[in-house]
Amino acid sequence: MTMKFKLGLILFVSSIFVGCATVPQADHSVAQQIKQLNTPSNGNAAIYVYRSNTVVGAALKKDVWVDGECLGETARGAFFHREVSGNQQHTISTESEFSPNHLVLNTESGKNYFIQQYIKPGVFVGGANLKQVDDTTGKAAILKSKLAQSGNCSKPAIQLNK
Repeated sequence: MTMKFKLGLILFVSSIFVGCATVPQADHSVAQQIKQLNTPSNGNAAIYVYRSNTVVGAALKKDVWVDGECLGETARGAFFHREVSGNQQHTISTESEFSPNHLVLNTESGKNYFIQQYIKPGVFVGGANLKQVDDTTGKAAILKSKLAQSGNCSKPAIQLNK
């Protein structure tokens, strides 16, 4: 085989694996209501989990759970919203390459919390992790993102060590 043929074959095969993952979106009117970022209902806190609209890991979908229950599968530019009991500790988890990564969040009633899921390099496939971001960064990201349908995870519920 010639060098040009080998290079062309490599480019062709790698182009097959490039693309953007998509997840089912929630109803547009529901998304618009949630994007108003209202104060959570009495005694609750609101958790917004989003994935940036960057090209890093764009072809990957990653599950997210709150307290071991499926929140959904993320994709580039998608977010989820979940109200939880305020004044309690909650665990947000994401699937990664070998095992889930967890972020423990101590919530206060009446507050909104913004969690960014980001893709990181892995050995075989990109992994994912979570970090809490400030209100300004989180609100801006949510307004640019699309609300994904909750409850669709590719893996079963995770067990938390509490």
